Amino acid sequence: MPISADLLEVVGRPVCRNGVRHAELLPANNDDHGGVIVEMKEHMDTETFLTMLRDSMLQWKQQGKKGVWIKLPIGLAHLVETAVKEGFRYHHAEPSYIMLVFWIPKTPSTIPANATHRVGIGAIILNDKREVLVVQEKSGILRGTGIWKIPTGVVEEGEDISVAAIREVKEETGIDTKFVEVLGFWQSHKTFFEKSDLFFICMLHPLSFDIQKQELEIEAAQWMPFEEYEAQPVAQKHELFRYISELCLAKVDRSYAGFSPQPISNFSDQPSFLYLNNKDLNKSSPRLKKRVFPSLRLLEYV
Repeated sequence: MPISADLLEVVGRPVCRNGVRHAELLPANNDDHGGVIVEMKEHMDTETFLTMLRDSMLQWKQQGKKGVWIKLPIGLAHLVETAVKEGFRYHHAEPSYIMLVFWIPKTPSTIPANATHRVGIGAIILNDKREVLVVQEKSGILRGTGIWKIPTGVVEEGEDISVAAIREVKEETGIDTKFVEVLGFWQSHKTFFEKSDLFFICMLHPLSFDIQKQELEIEAAQWMPFEEYEAQPVAQKHELFRYISELCLAKVDRSYAGFSPQPISNFSDQPSFLYLNNKDLNKSSPRLKKRVFPSLRLLEYV
């Protein structure tokens, strides 16, 4: 009885036809860029892995594949050394896995680098008394300095900037808010583990006013008259503090137009937000005046 082609592709077992051993290949899926992704799940010893890796690499080279990605869960970390000795390099690591990569062609690699930025937010919240919500931190470089600052934090994985700003303010001060706009952003380098930072300065509108500070990270929190916040020595000397004050005044007193989130669908149909100057965009684009913005789709305007 002839052996079916499906049986010849079984991974992890010797498969023979007419007494000839056929190469066993690692389980792989094609990616969207001419390469393959190997996602290891089952336990495998190093000798078996080495044999299958070499057989797989030979076939991928013959097929003209480009990048080879190997995702190893923590439970298979013993295979890392074997892959590295075969020319694979580290790409990135997460709590549950390590990602290795190999560029096959003799051309410059087009494999994208690992994520290079951490995204943070700072939240400006003013009440009707022209008081700004400020905190003193228990940790970090400002600990013990007596400096009052706006609530800040890091955007979590899969979290929108606007959602992160609302969450951080709630966690640190207990104040409920509504997101208004991104007023500006700042880029810095060689900060967290030599990575770069993107820090978005946001304006939020308060929906509650009774402060309940977070005990773990926040030393103190209060509504402070804006003039008092602006008069702090650090606000006079530190450019970021000074610009935060200027942005706040420009927004409140001079109709400064920041960037508000508009829901869109991207090429993968995953919902996301495009941050734009809605006010000036509507002024300059007669086409957009006829549209209802919550249903804005990016591809309609490019």
